[in-house]
Amino acid sequence: MNEHQYSNISQIDTAHHIHPFNNAGELKEKGVRVMTSAKGVYVTDSNGKHYLDGFAGLWCVNVGYGRERITRAVTQQMNELPYYNSFFGTTNTPAALLAQKVTEHAGPHMNHVFFTNSGSEATDTWFRLARTYWAALGKPQKTAVIARRNGYHGSTVAGASLGGMKPMHAQGGLPIEGIHHINQPYWYGEGGDMTPDEFGLLRARELEAKIDELGEDNVAAFVAEPIQGAGGVIIPPSTYWPEIARICKARNILLISDEVICGFGRLGTWFGYQHFGVEPDMAPIAKGLSSGYLPIGGVLISDRVADVLTKHVGEFNHGYTYSGHPVAAAAALENIKIIEEENLVARVHDDIGPAFHAGWKTLEDHPLVGEAESVGLIAGLQLAADKATRRRFENGDKLGSMVRDAALADGLILRATGDRMLASPPLIISHAEVAHLVSITRKALDTVLTAVN
Repeated sequence: MNEHQYSNISQIDTAHHIHPFNNAGELKEKGVRVMTSAKGVYVTDSNGKHYLDGFAGLWCVNVGYGRERITRAVTQQMNELPYYNSFFGTTNTPAALLAQKVTEHAGPHMNHVFFTNSGSEATDTWFRLARTYWAALGKPQKTAVIARRNGYHGSTVAGASLGGMKPMHAQGGLPIEGIHHINQPYWYGEGGDMTPDEFGLLRARELEAKIDELGEDNVAAFVAEPIQGAGGVIIPPSTYWPEIARICKARNILLISDEVICGFGRLGTWFGYQHFGVEPDMAPIAKGLSSGYLPIGGVLISDRVADVLTKHVGEFNHGYTYSGHPVAAAAALENIKIIEEENLVARVHDDIGPAFHAGWKTLEDHPLVGEAESVGLIAGLQLAADKATRRRFENGDKLGSMVRDAALADGLILRATGDRMLASPPLIISHAEVAHLVSITRKALDTVLTAVN
Protein backbone atom coordinates (compact mmCIF):
# COMPACT_ATOMS: atom_id res chain seq x y z
CA MET A 1 0.00 0.00 0.00
CA ASN A 2 1.18 3.53 -0.68
CA GLU A 3 1.13 6.55 1.66
CA HIS A 4 -2.23 7.74 0.34
CA GLN A 5 -3.81 4.34 0.92
CA TYR A 6 -2.51 4.23 4.50
CA SER A 7 -3.92 7.71 5.05
CA ASN A 8 -7.25 6.35 3.91
CA ILE A 9 -6.94 3.49 6.41
CA SER A 10 -6.46 6.04 9.18
CA GLN A 11 -9.57 7.91 8.07
CA ILE A 12 -11.61 4.70 7.88
CA ASP A 13 -10.43 3.70 11.32
CA THR A 14 -11.36 6.96 13.01
CA ALA A 15 -14.75 6.89 11.30
CA HIS A 16 -15.70 3.37 12.36
CA HIS A 17 -13.34 1.79 14.89
CA ILE A 18 -13.90 2.32 18.63
CA HIS A 19 -10.56 1.62 20.35
CA PRO A 20 -10.02 0.12 23.82
CA PHE A 21 -9.05 2.50 26.65
CA ASN A 22 -9.16 5.60 24.46
CA ASN A 23 -11.07 8.86 24.37
CA ALA A 24 -13.02 8.34 21.14
CA GLY A 25 -13.48 12.08 20.55
CA GLU A 26 -9.80 12.90 21.00
CA LEU A 27 -8.73 9.96 18.86
CA LYS A 28 -11.01 11.03 16.04
CA GLU A 29 -9.56 14.52 16.17
CA LYS A 30 -5.90 13.49 16.33
CA GLY A 31 -6.04 10.44 14.09
CA VAL A 32 -4.32 7.10 14.58
CA ARG A 33 -0.89 5.65 13.93
CA VAL A 34 -1.07 2.76 11.46
CA MET A 35 1.41 -0.04 12.19
CA THR A 36 2.28 -1.99 9.06
CA SER A 37 5.02 -4.52 9.79
CA ALA A 38 7.28 -5.92 12.50
CA LYS A 39 10.42 -8.02 12.87
CA GLY A 40 12.36 -9.06 15.95
CA VAL A 41 11.91 -6.32 18.55
CA TYR A 42 10.99 -3.59 16.05
CA VAL A 43 7.67 -2.42 14.61
CA THR A 44 7.21 -0.11 11.62
CA ASP A 45 4.46 2.42 10.91
CA SER A 46 2.92 3.57 7.65
CA ASN A 47 5.47 6.38 7.36
CA GLY A 48 8.31 3.86 7.40
CA LYS A 49 9.45 4.81 10.90
CA HIS A 50 10.92 2.01 13.00
CA TYR A 51 10.29 1.70 16.74
CA LEU A 52 12.05 -0.48 19.28
CA ASP A 53 9.06 -2.07 20.98
CA GLY A 54 9.97 -1.71 24.62
CA PHE A 55 6.54 -2.95 25.59
CA ALA A 56 6.31 -6.18 23.55
CA GLY A 57 3.02 -5.12 22.00
CA LEU A 58 0.98 -5.19 25.18
CA TRP A 59 3.26 -7.21 27.50
CA CYS A 60 2.84 -10.18 25.17
CA VAL A 61 5.18 -10.63 22.19
CA ASN A 62 7.67 -12.70 24.18
CA VAL A 63 9.35 -14.46 21.24
CA GLY A 64 9.45 -11.32 19.11
CA TYR A 65 7.86 -10.52 15.78
CA GLY A 66 8.11 -12.35 12.48
CA ARG A 67 8.38 -15.95 13.69
CA GLU A 68 7.76 -17.92 10.51
CA ARG A 69 7.52 -21.17 12.49
CA ILE A 70 4.33 -19.93 14.11
CA THR A 71 2.98 -18.78 10.74
CA ARG A 72 3.60 -22.21 9.25
CA ALA A 73 2.02 -24.01 12.20
CA VAL A 74 -1.06 -21.79 11.96
CA THR A 75 -1.36 -22.23 8.18
CA GLN A 76 -1.06 -26.00 8.41
CA GLN A 77 -3.69 -26.18 11.12
CA MET A 78 -6.08 -23.94 9.20
CA ASN A 79 -5.76 -26.24 6.21
CA GLU A 80 -6.36 -29.35 8.33
CA LEU A 81 -8.98 -28.23 10.85
CA PRO A 82 -9.69 -24.48 11.02
CA TYR A 83 -12.23 -24.86 13.81
CA TYR A 84 -14.13 -27.26 15.93
CA ASN A 85 -15.58 -26.81 19.42
CA SER A 86 -14.47 -28.39 22.68
CA PHE A 87 -18.03 -29.05 23.85
CA PHE A 88 -19.85 -32.44 23.89
CA GLY A 89 -16.82 -34.56 24.73
CA THR A 90 -14.80 -33.36 21.75
CA THR A 91 -11.21 -32.15 21.45
CA ASN A 92 -8.56 -31.44 18.82
CA THR A 93 -4.89 -32.35 18.68
CA PRO A 94 -3.34 -28.89 19.24
CA ALA A 95 -5.57 -28.17 22.26
CA ALA A 96 -4.75 -31.50 23.90
CA LEU A 97 -1.01 -31.15 23.26
CA LEU A 98 -1.04 -27.53 24.44
CA ALA A 99 -2.72 -28.51 27.70
CA GLN A 100 0.02 -31.07 28.27
CA LYS A 101 2.81 -28.66 27.31
CA VAL A 102 1.62 -25.76 29.48
CA THR A 103 1.19 -27.91 32.58
CA GLU A 104 4.67 -29.41 32.14
CA HIS A 105 6.06 -26.06 33.25
CA ALA A 106 3.47 -25.14 35.88
CA GLY A 107 4.75 -27.23 38.79
CA PRO A 108 3.83 -30.70 40.09
CA HIS A 109 0.61 -29.50 41.74
CA MET A 110 -0.78 -27.88 38.57
CA ASN A 111 -1.84 -30.46 35.99
CA HIS A 112 -4.97 -29.05 34.35
CA VAL A 113 -5.91 -26.08 32.18
CA PHE A 114 -9.19 -24.59 30.94
CA PHE A 115 -8.76 -22.63 27.71
CA THR A 116 -10.28 -19.21 27.03
CA ASN A 117 -9.72 -16.51 24.42
CA SER A 118 -8.17 -13.82 26.63
CA GLY A 119 -6.94 -12.99 30.10
CA SER A 120 -10.22 -11.24 30.87
CA GLU A 121 -12.17 -14.39 30.06
CA ALA A 122 -9.71 -16.38 32.15
CA THR A 123 -10.54 -14.12 35.09
CA ASP A 124 -14.26 -14.72 34.66
CA THR A 125 -13.55 -18.46 34.47
CA TRP A 126 -11.58 -18.84 37.70
CA PHE A 127 -14.02 -16.49 39.46
CA ARG A 128 -16.94 -18.79 38.67
CA LEU A 129 -14.90 -21.90 39.34
CA ALA A 130 -13.79 -20.68 42.78
CA ARG A 131 -17.38 -20.20 43.88
CA THR A 132 -18.41 -23.49 42.30
CA TYR A 133 -15.57 -25.26 44.12
CA TRP A 134 -16.75 -24.17 47.56
CA ALA A 135 -20.39 -24.85 46.78
CA ALA A 136 -19.45 -28.40 45.77
CA LEU A 137 -17.76 -28.83 49.16
CA GLY A 138 -20.93 -27.81 50.97
CA LYS A 139 -19.89 -24.21 51.61
CA PRO A 140 -22.02 -22.17 49.20
CA GLN A 141 -21.66 -19.08 51.42
CA LYS A 142 -17.94 -18.84 50.55
CA THR A 143 -18.41 -16.42 47.65
CA ALA A 144 -16.48 -13.25 48.58
CA VAL A 145 -13.28 -12.56 46.67
CA ILE A 146 -10.54 -10.24 47.90
CA ALA A 147 -8.32 -8.39 45.43
CA ARG A 148 -6.00 -5.35 45.54
CA ARG A 149 -6.45 -1.68 44.88
CA ASN A 150 -4.64 -0.64 41.70
CA GLY A 151 -4.51 -4.25 40.52
CA TYR A 152 -5.61 -5.19 37.01
CA HIS A 153 -7.45 -8.36 36.00
CA GLY A 154 -9.07 -7.42 32.69
CA SER A 155 -12.01 -5.33 31.59
CA THR A 156 -14.97 -7.71 31.59
CA VAL A 157 -17.52 -7.12 34.35
CA ALA A 158 -15.85 -9.58 36.72
CA GLY A 159 -12.33 -8.61 35.63
CA ALA A 160 -12.87 -4.87 36.02
CA SER A 161 -14.60 -5.41 39.36
CA LEU A 162 -11.71 -7.50 40.69
CA GLY A 163 -9.22 -4.95 39.44
CA GLY A 164 -8.83 -2.06 41.82
CA MET A 165 -8.77 0.88 39.43
CA LYS A 166 -11.13 3.73 40.22
CA PRO A 167 -11.61 4.95 36.61
CA MET A 168 -12.85 1.49 35.64
CA HIS A 169 -15.16 1.27 38.65
CA ALA A 170 -16.63 4.64 37.71
CA GLN A 171 -18.22 3.19 34.56
CA GLY A 172 -20.85 0.47 34.37
CA GLY A 173 -21.87 0.21 38.01
CA LEU A 174 -18.77 -1.61 39.25
CA PRO A 175 -17.55 -3.40 41.26
CA ILE A 176 -20.19 -6.10 41.39
CA GLU A 177 -21.34 -7.51 44.69
CA GLY A 178 -19.04 -9.81 46.62
CA ILE A 179 -15.69 -8.27 45.65
CA HIS A 180 -13.52 -6.50 48.23
CA HIS A 181 -10.16 -4.74 48.01
CA ILE A 182 -7.10 -4.30 50.19
CA ASN A 183 -4.10 -2.03 49.63
CA GLN A 184 -1.23 -2.70 47.23
CA PRO A 185 2.38 -3.43 48.30
CA TYR A 186 3.70 -0.19 46.79
CA TRP A 187 6.56 0.70 49.14
CA TYR A 188 7.95 3.66 47.17
CA GLY A 189 4.67 5.52 47.07
CA GLU A 190 3.01 4.35 50.29
CA GLY A 191 5.66 2.87 52.59
CA GLY A 192 6.45 6.01 54.56
CA ASP A 193 9.29 5.49 57.05
CA MET A 194 8.95 1.71 57.14
CA THR A 195 11.56 -0.57 55.64
CA PRO A 196 10.42 -2.48 52.55
CA ASP A 197 10.34 -5.74 54.54
CA GLU A 198 8.23 -4.21 57.30
CA PHE A 199 5.89 -2.69 54.76
CA GLY A 200 5.55 -5.96 52.86
CA LEU A 201 4.37 -7.74 55.99
CA LEU A 202 2.01 -4.90 56.86
CA ARG A 203 0.30 -4.98 53.48
CA ALA A 204 0.13 -8.77 53.38
CA ARG A 205 -1.52 -8.86 56.78
CA GLU A 206 -4.27 -6.58 55.51
CA LEU A 207 -5.52 -9.74 53.83
CA GLU A 208 -5.90 -11.46 57.20
CA ALA A 209 -7.70 -8.42 58.61
CA LYS A 210 -10.10 -8.37 55.66
CA ILE A 211 -10.79 -12.10 56.08
CA ASP A 212 -11.61 -11.47 59.75
CA GLU A 213 -13.89 -8.59 58.77
CA LEU A 214 -15.81 -10.65 56.20
CA GLY A 215 -15.67 -13.94 58.06
CA GLU A 216 -13.47 -16.81 56.94
CA ASP A 217 -16.48 -18.95 56.06
CA ASN A 218 -17.60 -16.27 53.57
CA VAL A 219 -14.33 -15.81 51.63
CA ALA A 220 -13.66 -17.91 48.54
CA ALA A 221 -10.37 -16.56 47.21
CA PHE A 222 -7.68 -13.90 47.09
CA VAL A 223 -6.30 -12.79 43.72
CA ALA A 224 -3.23 -10.73 42.85
CA GLU A 225 -0.65 -10.30 40.13
CA PRO A 226 2.84 -11.48 41.19
CA ILE A 227 4.03 -8.06 40.01
CA GLN A 228 1.34 -5.49 39.24
CA GLY A 229 1.56 -4.64 35.56
CA ALA A 230 -0.89 -1.99 34.41
CA GLY A 231 -0.83 -0.50 37.90
CA GLY A 232 2.75 0.63 37.33
CA VAL A 233 5.03 -2.44 37.60
CA ILE A 234 4.77 -2.54 41.38
CA ILE A 235 7.34 -5.06 42.62
CA PRO A 236 6.37 -6.22 46.12
CA PRO A 237 8.89 -6.43 48.97
CA SER A 238 10.39 -9.90 49.46
CA THR A 239 8.33 -10.47 52.61
CA TYR A 240 5.00 -9.99 50.88
CA TRP A 241 4.24 -13.15 48.90
CA PRO A 242 5.38 -15.73 51.49
CA GLU A 243 3.09 -14.09 54.04
CA ILE A 244 0.18 -13.99 51.58
CA ALA A 245 0.63 -17.71 50.90
CA ARG A 246 0.78 -18.48 54.62
CA ILE A 247 -2.43 -16.58 55.29
CA CYS A 248 -4.35 -18.22 52.43
CA LYS A 249 -3.33 -21.68 53.61
CA ALA A 250 -4.04 -20.99 57.28
CA ARG A 251 -7.43 -19.40 56.59
CA ASN A 252 -8.56 -21.93 53.96
CA ILE A 253 -9.11 -19.63 51.01
CA LEU A 254 -8.02 -20.20 47.44
CA LEU A 255 -4.94 -18.33 46.23
CA ILE A 256 -5.16 -17.06 42.64
CA SER A 257 -1.99 -15.82 40.94
CA ASP A 258 -2.81 -13.69 37.88
CA GLU A 259 -0.11 -14.76 35.42
CA VAL A 260 -1.46 -12.98 32.35
CA ILE A 261 1.57 -10.65 32.26
CA CYS A 262 4.15 -12.47 34.36
CA GLY A 263 3.75 -15.91 32.77
CA PHE A 264 5.90 -17.55 30.09
CA GLY A 265 9.32 -16.24 31.03
CA ARG A 266 8.83 -12.56 31.71
CA LEU A 267 10.35 -12.79 35.23
CA GLY A 268 12.97 -15.39 34.34
CA THR A 269 10.71 -18.23 35.48
CA TRP A 270 7.94 -19.92 33.56
CA PHE A 271 5.39 -18.33 35.87
CA GLY A 272 5.56 -15.44 38.29
CA TYR A 273 4.47 -17.51 41.28
CA GLN A 274 7.60 -19.62 40.81
CA HIS A 275 9.76 -16.51 41.12
CA PHE A 276 8.17 -15.73 44.48
CA GLY A 277 8.12 -19.35 45.66
CA VAL A 278 4.38 -19.85 46.14
CA GLU A 279 1.90 -22.46 44.86
CA PRO A 280 -1.46 -20.97 43.87
CA ASP A 281 -4.67 -22.93 43.47
CA MET A 282 -5.43 -21.38 40.09
CA ALA A 283 -3.64 -19.05 37.69
CA PRO A 284 -5.12 -17.20 34.71
CA ILE A 285 -2.80 -17.08 31.68
CA ALA A 286 -2.78 -15.35 28.27
CA LYS A 287 -0.46 -12.90 26.43
CA GLY A 288 2.87 -14.80 26.38
CA LEU A 289 0.96 -18.06 25.89
CA SER A 290 0.95 -17.34 22.15
CA SER A 291 3.17 -14.25 22.19
CA GLY A 292 0.10 -12.44 20.91
CA TYR A 293 0.17 -14.16 17.53
CA LEU A 294 -3.42 -15.31 18.03
CA PRO A 295 -5.90 -14.66 20.86
CA ILE A 296 -5.81 -17.40 23.49
CA GLY A 297 -5.88 -17.58 27.27
CA GLY A 298 -6.64 -20.07 29.97
CA VAL A 299 -6.67 -20.96 33.64
CA LEU A 300 -4.12 -23.26 35.21
CA ILE A 301 -6.02 -25.38 37.73
CA SER A 302 -4.39 -27.21 40.64
CA ASP A 303 -5.07 -30.83 41.41
CA ARG A 304 -6.87 -29.69 44.58
CA VAL A 305 -9.46 -27.78 42.55
CA ALA A 306 -9.57 -30.18 39.61
CA ASP A 307 -10.31 -33.15 41.87
CA VAL A 308 -13.36 -31.40 43.30
CA LEU A 309 -14.47 -30.35 39.81
CA THR A 310 -14.17 -33.94 38.61
CA LYS A 311 -15.68 -35.74 41.59
CA HIS A 312 -18.27 -33.36 43.04
CA VAL A 313 -19.38 -30.69 40.56
CA GLY A 314 -20.84 -32.72 37.75
CA GLU A 315 -21.35 -30.45 34.75
CA PHE A 316 -19.50 -27.13 35.03
CA ASN A 317 -21.85 -24.86 33.11
CA HIS A 318 -19.22 -22.60 31.66
CA GLY A 319 -17.31 -22.30 28.40
CA TYR A 320 -16.69 -20.37 25.20
CA THR A 321 -17.32 -21.10 21.55
CA TYR A 322 -13.61 -20.80 20.88
CA SER A 323 -12.25 -22.54 24.01
CA GLY A 324 -9.31 -24.62 22.80
CA HIS A 325 -9.57 -23.22 19.28
CA PRO A 326 -7.32 -25.49 17.19
CA VAL A 327 -5.57 -22.69 15.24
CA ALA A 328 -4.94 -20.53 18.31
CA ALA A 329 -3.72 -23.62 20.17
CA ALA A 330 -1.37 -24.48 17.31
CA ALA A 331 0.12 -20.98 17.50
CA ALA A 332 0.55 -21.23 21.27
CA LEU A 333 2.09 -24.70 21.06
CA GLU A 334 4.70 -23.56 18.53
CA ASN A 335 5.36 -20.45 20.60
CA ILE A 336 6.13 -22.53 23.71
CA LYS A 337 8.38 -24.83 21.69
CA ILE A 338 10.38 -21.76 20.63
CA ILE A 339 10.67 -20.61 24.25
CA GLU A 340 11.91 -24.09 25.21
CA GLU A 341 14.32 -24.64 22.32
CA GLU A 342 15.90 -21.19 22.61
CA ASN A 343 16.08 -21.43 26.42
CA LEU A 344 14.43 -18.03 26.70
CA VAL A 345 13.33 -18.48 30.31
CA ALA A 346 16.88 -19.29 31.44
CA ARG A 347 18.18 -16.49 29.21
CA VAL A 348 15.98 -13.97 30.99
CA HIS A 349 17.00 -15.33 34.40
CA ASP A 350 20.75 -15.66 33.82
CA ASP A 351 21.72 -13.36 30.97
CA ILE A 352 19.56 -10.65 29.41
CA GLY A 353 17.46 -10.06 32.55
CA PRO A 354 20.48 -9.14 34.73
CA ALA A 355 21.89 -7.03 31.87
CA PHE A 356 18.59 -5.22 31.50
CA HIS A 357 18.39 -4.69 35.27
CA ALA A 358 21.91 -3.20 35.37
CA GLY A 359 21.20 -0.86 32.47
CA TRP A 360 17.78 0.22 33.73
CA LYS A 361 19.20 0.82 37.22
CA THR A 362 21.64 3.42 35.85
CA LEU A 363 18.65 5.68 35.17
CA GLU A 364 18.30 6.25 38.93
CA ASP A 365 21.06 8.85 38.74
CA HIS A 366 18.88 11.06 36.53
CA PRO A 367 17.50 14.17 38.27
CA LEU A 368 13.90 13.22 37.42
CA VAL A 369 14.12 9.61 38.63
CA GLY A 370 13.50 8.35 42.14
CA GLU A 371 13.51 4.62 41.48
CA ALA A 372 14.29 2.30 38.56
CA GLU A 373 13.48 -1.34 39.38
CA SER A 374 13.04 -4.49 37.35
CA VAL A 375 12.66 -8.25 37.57
CA GLY A 376 13.60 -10.23 34.50
CA LEU A 377 12.27 -8.19 31.58
CA ILE A 378 9.61 -6.13 33.32
CA ALA A 379 10.53 -2.73 34.69
CA GLY A 380 9.13 0.36 36.35
CA LEU A 381 10.71 3.80 36.62
CA GLN A 382 9.34 6.26 39.18
CA LEU A 383 9.57 9.99 38.49
CA ALA A 384 10.27 11.96 41.66
CA ALA A 385 10.71 15.60 42.63
CA ASP A 386 12.94 14.73 45.60
CA LYS A 387 14.96 11.53 45.74
CA ALA A 388 15.71 11.62 49.47
CA THR A 389 12.10 11.98 50.62
CA ARG A 390 10.48 10.08 47.70
CA ARG A 391 8.32 13.16 47.09
CA ARG A 392 6.56 12.96 43.74
CA PHE A 393 5.77 15.71 41.23
CA GLU A 394 2.38 17.39 41.54
CA ASN A 395 2.05 17.16 37.76
CA GLY A 396 3.57 13.69 37.58
CA ASP A 397 0.93 12.33 35.19
CA LYS A 398 1.78 15.04 32.67
CA LEU A 399 5.52 14.44 33.02
CA GLY A 400 5.06 10.71 32.50
CA SER A 401 3.19 11.35 29.27
CA MET A 402 5.92 13.77 28.18
CA VAL A 403 8.65 11.17 28.74
CA ARG A 404 6.63 8.56 26.84
CA ASP A 405 6.05 10.93 23.91
CA ALA A 406 9.70 12.01 23.78
CA ALA A 407 10.80 8.36 23.68
CA LEU A 408 8.27 7.60 20.94
CA ALA A 409 9.51 10.50 18.84
CA ASP A 410 13.00 9.01 19.12
CA GLY A 411 11.86 5.52 18.13
CA LEU A 412 11.15 3.75 21.44
CA ILE A 413 7.79 2.52 22.69
CA LEU A 414 7.40 2.78 26.47
CA ARG A 415 4.24 3.06 28.56
CA ALA A 416 3.38 5.72 31.11
CA THR A 417 1.11 4.91 34.03
CA GLY A 418 0.77 8.24 35.75
CA ASP A 419 4.25 9.20 36.95
CA ARG A 420 5.73 5.74 36.37
CA MET A 421 7.39 4.64 33.14
CA LEU A 422 6.95 0.96 32.24
CA ALA A 423 8.94 -1.38 30.02
CA SER A 424 8.56 -5.06 29.09
CA PRO A 425 10.50 -5.80 25.90
CA PRO A 426 10.42 -9.12 24.01
CA LEU A 427 12.46 -11.88 25.65
CA ILE A 428 14.70 -12.07 22.56
CA ILE A 429 16.02 -8.51 22.95
CA SER A 430 19.80 -8.34 22.49
CA HIS A 431 22.35 -6.69 24.75
CA ALA A 432 22.90 -3.96 22.17
CA GLU A 433 19.15 -3.36 21.95
CA VAL A 434 18.91 -3.14 25.75
CA ALA A 435 21.63 -0.49 25.71
CA HIS A 436 19.74 1.36 22.98
CA LEU A 437 16.49 1.19 24.97
CA VAL A 438 18.18 2.62 28.06
CA SER A 439 19.93 5.31 26.02
CA ILE A 440 16.71 6.54 24.42
CA THR A 441 14.94 6.48 27.79
CA ARG A 442 17.67 8.66 29.28
CA LYS A 443 17.49 11.02 26.30
CA ALA A 444 13.70 11.30 26.77
CA LEU A 445 14.19 12.12 30.44
CA ASP A 446 16.75 14.79 29.47
CA THR A 447 14.29 16.28 27.00
CA VAL A 448 11.59 16.55 29.66
CA LEU A 449 14.03 17.91 32.26
CA THR A 450 15.00 20.71 29.85
CA ALA A 451 11.34 21.45 29.11
CA VAL A 452 10.31 21.81 32.76
CA ASN A 453 13.35 23.84 33.91
